Order: sequence, then C-alpha cells, then structure tokens
Amino acid sequence: MQLFHAPTSPYARKCRVVARERGLMGGIEEIVCNPYDDPAALQAKNPLTRVPALVLDDGTALFDSPVICEYLDSLGEAPALIPAAGAERYRVLVAAALAQGMTDSALGITMESRRPEGERSPAAVERWRASILRGLDAMMMHLQGLPGGLTLAQIACGTTLGYLDLRHGALNWRHGRSDLAAWFADFNERPAMQETDPN
Repeated sequence: MQLFHAPTSPYARKCRVVARERGLMGGIEEIVCNPYDDPAALQAKNPLTRVPALVLDDGTALFDSPVICEYLDSLGEAPALIPAAGAERYRVLVAAALAQGMTDSALGITMESRRPEGERSPAAVERWRASILRGLDAMMMHLQGLPGGLTLAQIACGTTLGYLDLRHGALNWRHGRSDLAAWFADFNERPAMQETDPN
C-alpha cells in the first residue's frame, strides 16, 4: 500500500498514527507530497488532490481520513480502534468527529491567513475560532467517556491538539484546561505520535 501525505497535515497524521498503532507500517510506503502543487501521482488516485490518500495493492484508492482510518482498523492483529457496535462505537465516533470538526476549523483559519489581507473574512475566522474553543472545552468530557484501551478518538484528539500547537500557538489552548493539557502531554509521548511529529 502507498499512503500519500504531507507531514504537516493533521488528517494525514491521524492515518499515519493509526497505521503505526495497528502495526501495519511494514506494508505501507509513505509518499510525501504537497497537494497544493497538484502532483500528478496524487491527482491520478484522488481527483480532489487532497491528502491523505491510501492506494491499496490492487490499485484501489481510498481517501478522506475517516475512511482510511476505518480501513486500516480492519487490518492487522491489534485490538480494534473503533468498537464494532453499540454505545461504545458511537462514543468513539462522536469524539473523533469532534476532533475532525475542530481540525476543519483550524485549517480554515490557516488557509484564511494565507489569503491577501483585503480578501480575508474576520467574521469567518472568529466563527472558526469560537468553534475550536467550544470543542476544547468539551473534549476532555468526551475523552473520559471512552471505553478502555486506545481508540480512534484519542488519536483524532491528539493529532488535532498537535495541529493547534503547530499552527495556532497563539490560541493558547492549554490555558484553563490543565486536565486536557496533562492528557495530551502523556498521549503525545506515544511512539506513533513522536514518529509523526511534524516539528
């Protein structure tokens, strides 16, 4: 398999952490690319020209990080990161969706900051920023409600917080959230997180 990714992409990092936690890296070639350069190899597999994109051995391409993560979770012998059914499954998926939405908002702010100053929307940035702050305030509650063991939710939350550190340090997300900060400090020590750290 081939995994197209950009080292700073939080979506791709989530998939890369999942692959490592599942013990799958022996069968995955990681291909670094910049999707904004519209590389032909990526475009041929993902018409959206976005990362991550996972190309299976038969040439089938999977894209969008939740799809790739679910596929990777079906491989290998490690315990499942997404429960198969019941309330636990939806607690994991909702917590992962919270992190995904926060990442979407953070990326929106990042991209808005790269537009010419006269074309930026302060109202959009403020809306995205407010959604991130609300998500941060809710994240610890979601983490505490998860089933035992590692799940996709912790990985999604961890890579989201890592992206806030990378691109939005001025947000100072740890302020007033000591429990969440302590959780992240511990989770970020996992080898899969260290190996995929974009810094």
